[in-house]
Amino acid sequence: MQRDRVTVAIYAHFVGWAWLIYGFSPAVPLLAAELGITKAQAGLHGTAMALGTFSTAFLSPGLANRFGRRRTMLLGSLVITVGVGTLVTGDSLALTLPGAFVTSLGGSLWISAAQPALAVHHHEASAAAVSEANGVGALFGLLSPLAVGGAVAIGWGWRPAVAVTIVLAAVAAVLLARLPSRGALGRPEAPVPAVDALPAAPARSATSARSAVPARSAVPARPAPGRFPRLLWHFWLGLVAVVAIENATTFWAADLIVTRTGAGPGAATGAVAGLIAGMCVSRFVAGPLSLRRAPEKLLLVAFAIAALGWLVLWTTTSAAVAVVGLVVMGLGYGAQYPLSVSLVLRASAGRPDGAQALATMGTGAAIAVAPFALGAAADQVGSHTAFVLVPLLIGCGAAAVLAGLRLAHRQTRS
Repeated sequence: MQRDRVTVAIYAHFVGWAWLIYGFSPAVPLLAAELGITKAQAGLHGTAMALGTFSTAFLSPGLANRFGRRRTMLLGSLVITVGVGTLVTGDSLALTLPGAFVTSLGGSLWISAAQPALAVHHHEASAAAVSEANGVGALFGLLSPLAVGGAVAIGWGWRPAVAVTIVLAAVAAVLLARLPSRGALGRPEAPVPAVDALPAAPARSATSARSAVPARSAVPARPAPGRFPRLLWHFWLGLVAVVAIENATTFWAADLIVTRTGAGPGAATGAVAGLIAGMCVSRFVAGPLSLRRAPEKLLLVAFAIAALGWLVLWTTTSAAVAVVGLVVMGLGYGAQYPLSVSLVLRASAGRPDGAQALATMGTGAAIAVAPFALGAAADQVGSHTAFVLVPLLIGCGAAAVLAGLRLAHRQTRS
Protein backbone atom coordinates (compact mmCIF):
# COMPACT_ATOMS: atom_id res chain seq x y z
CA MET A 1 0.00 0.00 0.00
CA GLN A 2 1.45 3.35 -1.09
CA ARG A 3 1.54 6.05 1.58
CA ASP A 4 1.84 9.21 -0.51
CA ARG A 5 1.06 12.86 0.23
CA VAL A 6 -2.65 12.31 -0.25
CA THR A 7 -2.66 9.45 2.24
CA VAL A 8 -0.67 11.41 4.83
CA ALA A 9 -2.93 14.46 4.50
CA ILE A 10 -6.03 12.32 4.98
CA TYR A 11 -4.49 10.53 7.95
CA ALA A 12 -3.95 13.90 9.66
CA HIS A 13 -7.71 14.33 9.95
CA PHE A 14 -8.03 10.99 11.72
CA VAL A 15 -5.39 12.20 14.19
CA GLY A 16 -7.34 15.35 15.02
CA TRP A 17 -10.64 13.55 15.40
CA ALA A 18 -9.16 10.77 17.54
CA TRP A 19 -7.57 13.33 19.85
CA LEU A 20 -10.95 15.00 20.37
CA ILE A 21 -12.98 11.82 20.82
CA TYR A 22 -10.54 10.05 23.12
CA GLY A 23 -9.88 13.19 25.12
CA PHE A 24 -13.37 14.60 25.53
CA SER A 25 -15.28 11.34 26.00
CA PRO A 26 -13.49 10.25 29.21
CA ALA A 27 -13.67 13.87 30.41
CA VAL A 28 -17.48 13.80 30.42
CA PRO A 29 -17.67 12.60 34.08
CA LEU A 30 -15.31 15.47 34.97
CA LEU A 31 -17.58 17.89 33.12
CA ALA A 32 -20.59 16.49 35.01
CA ALA A 33 -18.90 17.11 38.35
CA GLU A 34 -17.75 20.57 37.24
CA LEU A 35 -21.23 21.68 36.15
CA GLY A 36 -23.06 19.85 38.94
CA ILE A 37 -25.24 17.79 36.58
CA THR A 38 -26.37 14.15 36.53
CA LYS A 39 -24.77 11.41 34.44
CA ALA A 40 -27.82 11.37 32.18
CA GLN A 41 -27.48 15.11 31.57
CA ALA A 42 -23.77 14.68 30.90
CA GLY A 43 -24.64 11.90 28.47
CA LEU A 44 -26.57 14.47 26.45
CA HIS A 45 -23.21 15.62 25.11
CA GLY A 46 -23.10 12.30 23.30
CA THR A 47 -26.58 12.98 21.98
CA ALA A 48 -25.52 16.45 20.81
CA MET A 49 -22.52 14.94 19.05
CA ALA A 50 -24.81 12.37 17.49
CA LEU A 51 -27.04 15.09 16.10
CA GLY A 52 -23.99 16.66 14.52
CA THR A 53 -22.98 13.34 13.02
CA PHE A 54 -26.53 12.66 11.84
CA SER A 55 -26.76 16.09 10.22
CA THR A 56 -23.57 15.37 8.32
CA ALA A 57 -25.19 12.34 6.72
CA PHE A 58 -27.52 14.69 4.85
CA LEU A 59 -24.87 17.30 4.07
CA SER A 60 -21.78 15.33 3.11
CA PRO A 61 -22.94 13.64 -0.14
CA GLY A 62 -24.10 16.97 -1.59
CA LEU A 63 -20.95 18.76 -0.46
CA ALA A 64 -18.74 16.04 -1.94
CA ASN A 65 -20.65 16.06 -5.23
CA ARG A 66 -20.54 19.84 -5.56
CA PHE A 67 -17.20 20.83 -4.06
CA GLY A 68 -15.20 17.60 -3.87
CA ARG A 69 -13.86 15.72 -0.88
CA ARG A 70 -10.87 18.05 -0.35
CA ARG A 71 -12.99 21.17 0.12
CA THR A 72 -15.43 19.22 2.30
CA MET A 73 -12.60 18.31 4.66
CA LEU A 74 -11.32 21.90 4.70
CA LEU A 75 -14.79 23.07 5.65
CA GLY A 76 -14.78 20.46 8.41
CA SER A 77 -11.56 21.96 9.81
CA LEU A 78 -13.21 25.38 10.10
CA VAL A 79 -16.36 23.98 11.70
CA ILE A 80 -14.52 21.81 14.24
CA THR A 81 -12.38 24.79 15.28
CA VAL A 82 -15.50 26.81 16.09
CA GLY A 83 -17.07 23.86 17.89
CA VAL A 84 -14.09 23.02 20.08
CA GLY A 85 -13.63 26.69 20.93
CA THR A 86 -17.22 26.86 22.14
CA LEU A 87 -16.95 23.56 24.00
CA VAL A 88 -13.83 24.38 26.01
CA THR A 89 -14.95 27.91 26.92
CA GLY A 90 -18.53 27.00 27.87
CA ASP A 91 -19.50 27.07 31.53
CA SER A 92 -23.05 25.72 31.24
CA LEU A 93 -25.01 23.11 29.30
CA ALA A 94 -26.41 25.95 27.20
CA LEU A 95 -22.90 26.38 25.74
CA THR A 96 -21.25 22.97 26.01
CA LEU A 97 -24.10 21.12 24.28
CA PRO A 98 -24.05 23.36 21.16
CA GLY A 99 -20.26 23.17 21.26
CA ALA A 100 -20.43 19.38 21.20
CA PHE A 101 -22.91 19.52 18.30
CA VAL A 102 -20.77 21.83 16.14
CA THR A 103 -17.61 19.90 17.00
CA SER A 104 -19.19 16.65 15.87
CA LEU A 105 -20.52 18.29 12.72
CA GLY A 106 -17.00 19.33 11.74
CA GLY A 107 -15.38 16.04 12.67
CA SER A 108 -18.02 14.07 10.82
CA LEU A 109 -17.43 16.17 7.71
CA TRP A 110 -13.79 15.13 7.98
CA ILE A 111 -14.50 11.42 8.25
CA SER A 112 -17.40 11.34 5.78
CA ALA A 113 -15.05 12.65 3.09
CA ALA A 114 -11.83 11.02 4.28
CA GLN A 115 -12.98 7.40 4.35
CA PRO A 116 -14.39 7.32 0.79
CA ALA A 117 -11.28 9.18 -0.36
CA LEU A 118 -9.09 6.44 1.12
CA ALA A 119 -11.30 3.75 -0.41
CA VAL A 120 -11.01 5.34 -3.86
CA HIS A 121 -7.31 6.15 -3.54
CA HIS A 122 -6.24 2.67 -2.43
CA HIS A 123 -8.76 0.51 -4.32
CA GLU A 124 -8.27 -3.16 -3.31
CA ALA A 125 -6.26 -2.11 -0.26
CA SER A 126 -9.09 0.08 1.04
CA ALA A 127 -9.72 -2.03 4.15
CA ALA A 128 -6.03 -1.86 5.04
CA ALA A 129 -5.93 1.90 4.41
CA VAL A 130 -9.00 2.60 6.53
CA SER A 131 -7.67 0.38 9.32
CA GLU A 132 -4.26 2.06 9.21
CA ALA A 133 -5.81 5.54 9.18
CA ASN A 134 -7.79 4.71 12.29
CA GLY A 135 -4.64 3.15 13.77
CA VAL A 136 -2.65 6.33 13.21
CA GLY A 137 -5.48 8.28 14.81
CA ALA A 138 -5.52 5.92 17.79
CA LEU A 139 -1.73 6.19 18.13
CA PHE A 140 -2.00 9.92 18.71
CA GLY A 141 -5.35 9.60 20.47
CA LEU A 142 -3.59 7.40 23.02
CA LEU A 143 -1.94 10.55 24.36
CA SER A 144 -5.22 12.46 24.69
CA PRO A 145 -6.66 10.85 27.87
CA LEU A 146 -3.17 10.95 29.36
CA ALA A 147 -3.03 14.67 28.59
CA VAL A 148 -6.47 15.19 30.13
CA GLY A 149 -5.55 13.19 33.22
CA GLY A 150 -2.27 15.06 33.58
CA ALA A 151 -3.93 18.45 33.15
CA VAL A 152 -6.50 17.55 35.79
CA ALA A 153 -3.80 16.31 38.17
CA ILE A 154 -1.92 19.62 38.05
CA GLY A 155 -5.08 21.67 38.43
CA TRP A 156 -5.62 22.89 34.87
CA GLY A 157 -8.77 20.87 34.27
CA TRP A 158 -9.70 18.96 31.13
CA ARG A 159 -10.22 21.91 28.79
CA PRO A 160 -6.62 22.76 27.72
CA ALA A 161 -5.97 19.17 26.64
CA VAL A 162 -9.14 19.04 24.53
CA ALA A 163 -8.30 22.45 23.00
CA VAL A 164 -5.22 20.88 21.36
CA THR A 165 -7.71 19.65 18.73
CA ILE A 166 -7.73 23.17 17.27
CA VAL A 167 -3.98 22.99 16.62
CA LEU A 168 -4.30 19.56 15.02
CA ALA A 169 -7.14 20.81 12.80
CA ALA A 170 -4.90 23.62 11.56
CA VAL A 171 -2.10 21.16 10.73
CA ALA A 172 -4.51 18.90 8.82
CA ALA A 173 -5.89 21.86 6.87
CA VAL A 174 -2.41 23.04 5.85
CA LEU A 175 -1.42 19.56 4.62
CA LEU A 176 -4.64 19.19 2.63
CA ALA A 177 -4.69 22.73 1.20
CA ARG A 178 -1.42 22.03 -0.63
CA LEU A 179 -3.02 19.23 -2.69
CA PRO A 180 -5.21 19.57 -5.81
CA SER A 181 -8.93 18.75 -5.81
CA ARG A 182 -8.76 15.81 -8.18
CA GLY A 183 -8.77 12.03 -8.05
CA ALA A 184 -9.74 10.75 -4.62
CA LEU A 185 -9.89 14.34 -3.33
CA GLY A 186 -12.16 15.54 -6.12
CA ARG A 187 -15.81 14.97 -6.84
CA PRO A 188 -17.12 11.37 -6.72
CA GLU A 189 -17.48 9.51 -9.97
CA ALA A 190 -20.97 8.60 -11.16
CA PRO A 191 -22.33 5.69 -9.08
CA VAL A 192 -22.96 2.29 -10.63
CA PRO A 193 -26.15 0.27 -10.02
CA ALA A 194 -26.26 -1.66 -6.75
CA VAL A 195 -26.22 -5.44 -6.71
CA ASP A 196 -26.75 -7.99 -3.97
CA ALA A 197 -23.08 -8.81 -3.55
CA LEU A 198 -19.83 -7.11 -2.79
CA PRO A 199 -17.33 -6.07 -5.43
CA ALA A 200 -14.72 -8.68 -6.13
CA ALA A 201 -12.29 -9.10 -3.26
CA PRO A 202 -8.53 -8.91 -3.84
CA ALA A 203 -6.65 -12.10 -4.57
CA ARG A 204 -5.98 -14.19 -1.48
CA SER A 205 -4.33 -17.41 -0.52
CA ALA A 206 -6.10 -20.69 -1.25
CA THR A 207 -7.03 -21.01 2.41
CA SER A 208 -8.61 -17.59 2.79
CA ALA A 209 -10.19 -17.59 -0.67
CA ARG A 210 -12.79 -20.08 0.52
CA SER A 211 -14.14 -17.48 2.92
CA ALA A 212 -13.82 -14.50 0.61
CA VAL A 213 -16.81 -12.31 -0.19
CA PRO A 214 -18.46 -13.21 -3.51
CA ALA A 215 -17.87 -11.18 -6.63
CA ARG A 216 -20.66 -9.31 -8.39
CA SER A 217 -21.16 -11.95 -10.99
CA ALA A 218 -22.00 -14.51 -8.32
CA VAL A 219 -25.52 -13.12 -7.95
CA PRO A 220 -27.60 -12.12 -10.96
CA ALA A 221 -30.45 -10.47 -9.07
CA ARG A 222 -30.36 -6.68 -8.96
CA PRO A 223 -32.43 -4.46 -6.69
CA ALA A 224 -34.25 -1.39 -7.88
CA PRO A 225 -32.06 1.48 -9.08
CA GLY A 226 -30.83 3.64 -6.26
CA ARG A 227 -31.09 0.92 -3.64
CA PHE A 228 -28.12 -0.59 -1.86
CA PRO A 229 -27.42 -4.33 -1.73
CA ARG A 230 -29.08 -6.31 1.05
CA LEU A 231 -25.63 -7.38 2.19
CA LEU A 232 -24.72 -3.80 3.02
CA TRP A 233 -27.46 -3.54 5.63
CA HIS A 234 -26.13 -6.48 7.65
CA PHE A 235 -22.73 -4.82 7.89
CA TRP A 236 -24.39 -1.47 8.58
CA LEU A 237 -26.16 -2.94 11.62
CA GLY A 238 -22.84 -4.32 12.77
CA LEU A 239 -21.30 -0.86 12.37
CA VAL A 240 -24.04 0.74 14.48
CA ALA A 241 -23.37 -1.76 17.27
CA VAL A 242 -19.62 -1.16 17.02
CA VAL A 243 -19.97 2.61 17.40
CA ALA A 244 -22.39 2.19 20.30
CA ILE A 245 -19.97 -0.16 22.08
CA GLU A 246 -16.97 2.14 21.67
CA ASN A 247 -18.73 5.34 22.70
CA ALA A 248 -20.53 3.84 25.70
CA THR A 249 -17.17 2.57 26.95
CA THR A 250 -15.10 5.70 26.32
CA PHE A 251 -17.73 7.93 27.94
CA TRP A 252 -18.19 5.91 31.14
CA ALA A 253 -15.23 3.55 31.69
CA ALA A 254 -13.48 6.13 33.87
CA ASP A 255 -16.57 6.44 36.08
CA LEU A 256 -16.73 2.65 36.42
CA ILE A 257 -13.07 2.54 37.49
CA VAL A 258 -13.65 5.26 40.10
CA THR A 259 -16.67 3.51 41.62
CA ARG A 260 -15.20 -0.01 41.54
CA THR A 261 -11.56 0.60 42.44
CA GLY A 262 -11.54 3.88 44.35
CA ALA A 263 -9.08 5.48 41.92
CA GLY A 264 -9.05 9.27 41.67
CA PRO A 265 -10.82 11.03 38.75
CA GLY A 266 -7.55 12.08 37.08
CA ALA A 267 -6.03 8.61 37.34
CA ALA A 268 -9.23 6.94 36.12
CA THR A 269 -9.42 9.27 33.12
CA GLY A 270 -5.79 8.55 32.28
CA ALA A 271 -6.47 4.81 32.59
CA VAL A 272 -8.69 5.05 29.51
CA ALA A 273 -5.41 5.35 27.60
CA GLY A 274 -5.18 1.58 28.10
CA LEU A 275 -8.26 1.19 25.90
CA ILE A 276 -6.76 3.47 23.25
CA ALA A 277 -3.42 1.63 23.41
CA GLY A 278 -5.15 -1.66 22.67
CA MET A 279 -7.10 -0.05 19.84
CA CYS A 280 -3.93 1.38 18.35
CA VAL A 281 -2.17 -2.00 18.28
CA SER A 282 -5.26 -3.71 16.90
CA ARG A 283 -5.72 -1.28 14.05
CA PHE A 284 -2.17 -1.61 12.82
CA VAL A 285 -2.48 -5.41 12.96
CA ALA A 286 -5.97 -5.58 11.42
CA GLY A 287 -4.97 -3.62 8.32
CA PRO A 288 -2.38 -6.09 6.97
CA LEU A 289 -4.47 -9.07 8.11
CA SER A 290 -7.47 -7.79 6.12
CA LEU A 291 -5.41 -8.19 2.93
CA ARG A 292 -5.01 -11.93 3.60
CA ARG A 293 -8.09 -12.93 5.58
CA ALA A 294 -11.81 -12.33 5.19
CA PRO A 295 -12.57 -9.08 7.08
CA GLU A 296 -15.94 -10.46 8.21
CA LYS A 297 -14.22 -13.25 10.13
CA LEU A 298 -11.63 -10.88 11.56
CA LEU A 299 -14.50 -8.73 12.79
CA LEU A 300 -16.12 -11.68 14.56
CA VAL A 301 -12.82 -12.44 16.29
CA ALA A 302 -12.63 -8.78 17.35
CA PHE A 303 -16.07 -9.03 18.97
CA ALA A 304 -14.93 -12.07 20.95
CA ILE A 305 -11.78 -10.31 22.18
CA ALA A 306 -13.83 -7.27 23.21
CA ALA A 307 -16.18 -9.49 25.22
CA LEU A 308 -13.23 -11.05 27.05
CA GLY A 309 -11.82 -7.64 27.92
CA TRP A 310 -15.20 -6.47 29.20
CA LEU A 311 -15.37 -9.48 31.52
CA VAL A 312 -11.97 -8.62 33.01
CA LEU A 313 -12.93 -4.96 33.51
CA TRP A 314 -16.37 -5.68 34.91
CA THR A 315 -15.31 -8.26 37.49
CA THR A 316 -12.24 -6.56 38.97
CA THR A 317 -11.88 -4.16 41.89
CA SER A 318 -8.20 -3.50 41.16
CA ALA A 319 -7.25 -0.41 39.16
CA ALA A 320 -4.27 -2.23 37.61
CA VAL A 321 -6.40 -5.17 36.47
CA ALA A 322 -9.02 -2.72 35.17
CA VAL A 323 -6.37 -1.21 32.90
CA VAL A 324 -5.53 -4.72 31.65
CA GLY A 325 -9.22 -5.25 30.88
CA LEU A 326 -9.34 -1.96 29.00
CA VAL A 327 -6.28 -2.93 26.94
CA VAL A 328 -7.90 -6.25 25.97
CA MET A 329 -11.14 -4.47 25.13
CA GLY A 330 -9.14 -2.08 22.99
CA LEU A 331 -7.57 -4.97 21.08
CA GLY A 332 -11.10 -5.95 20.08
CA TYR A 333 -12.53 -2.46 19.66
CA GLY A 334 -9.67 -1.24 17.50
CA ALA A 335 -10.42 -3.61 14.66
CA GLN A 336 -14.19 -3.29 14.86
CA TYR A 337 -14.82 0.16 13.39
CA PRO A 338 -12.38 0.15 10.44
CA LEU A 339 -13.38 -3.38 9.43
CA SER A 340 -17.09 -2.57 9.76
CA VAL A 341 -16.95 0.64 7.78
CA SER A 342 -14.73 -0.88 5.07
CA LEU A 343 -17.26 -3.70 4.67
CA VAL A 344 -20.07 -1.16 4.33
CA LEU A 345 -18.11 0.81 1.73
CA ARG A 346 -17.13 -2.32 -0.17
CA ALA A 347 -20.75 -3.45 -0.22
CA SER A 348 -21.86 -0.18 -1.82
CA ALA A 349 -21.44 -1.46 -5.39
CA GLY A 350 -19.54 1.61 -6.53
CA ARG A 351 -21.36 4.19 -4.39
CA PRO A 352 -18.94 4.78 -1.49
CA ASP A 353 -20.09 8.33 -0.71
CA GLY A 354 -23.71 7.25 -0.45
CA ALA A 355 -22.72 4.29 1.71
CA GLN A 356 -20.61 6.61 3.87
CA ALA A 357 -23.68 8.81 4.37
CA LEU A 358 -25.59 5.76 5.62
CA ALA A 359 -22.66 4.87 7.86
CA THR A 360 -22.66 8.41 9.23
CA MET A 361 -26.37 8.22 10.00
CA GLY A 362 -25.87 4.93 11.82
CA THR A 363 -22.90 6.35 13.70
CA GLY A 364 -24.98 9.33 14.77
CA ALA A 365 -27.81 7.15 16.01
CA ALA A 366 -25.41 4.99 18.01
CA ILE A 367 -23.68 7.98 19.61
CA ALA A 368 -27.07 9.52 20.43
CA VAL A 369 -28.38 6.50 22.27
CA ALA A 370 -25.52 4.50 23.80
CA PRO A 371 -23.70 7.00 26.07
CA PHE A 372 -26.99 8.54 27.23
CA ALA A 373 -28.57 5.14 27.87
CA LEU A 374 -25.61 3.89 29.87
CA GLY A 375 -25.39 7.17 31.81
CA ALA A 376 -29.11 7.16 32.59
CA ALA A 377 -28.91 3.53 33.68
CA ALA A 378 -25.92 4.35 35.88
CA ASP A 379 -27.96 7.06 37.62
CA GLN A 380 -30.56 4.42 38.51
CA VAL A 381 -28.61 1.21 39.17
CA GLY A 382 -24.96 2.27 39.31
CA SER A 383 -22.17 2.15 36.73
CA HIS A 384 -21.32 -1.50 37.38
CA THR A 385 -24.77 -2.87 36.55
CA ALA A 386 -25.25 -0.38 33.72
CA PHE A 387 -22.11 -1.67 32.00
CA VAL A 388 -23.96 -4.91 31.19
CA LEU A 389 -25.19 -2.92 28.18
CA VAL A 390 -21.77 -3.36 26.56
CA PRO A 391 -21.81 -7.18 26.12
CA LEU A 392 -25.41 -6.98 24.94
CA LEU A 393 -24.28 -4.64 22.16
CA ILE A 394 -21.33 -6.89 21.37
CA GLY A 395 -23.72 -9.81 20.89
CA CYS A 396 -25.99 -7.77 18.61
CA GLY A 397 -23.07 -6.64 16.46
CA ALA A 398 -21.65 -10.14 16.13
CA ALA A 399 -25.06 -11.52 15.17
CA ALA A 400 -25.47 -8.91 12.40
CA VAL A 401 -22.04 -9.61 10.92
CA LEU A 402 -22.54 -13.37 11.12
CA ALA A 403 -25.85 -12.99 9.27
CA GLY A 404 -24.08 -10.98 6.57
CA LEU A 405 -21.38 -13.62 6.22
CA ARG A 406 -23.98 -16.36 5.84
CA LEU A 407 -25.85 -14.31 3.23
CA ALA A 408 -22.62 -13.89 1.26
CA HIS A 409 -22.00 -17.64 1.36
CA ARG A 410 -25.56 -18.39 0.21
CA GLN A 411 -25.11 -15.99 -2.69
CA THR A 412 -21.89 -17.75 -3.65
CA ARG A 413 -23.62 -21.14 -3.78
CA SER A 414 -26.65 -19.87 -5.74
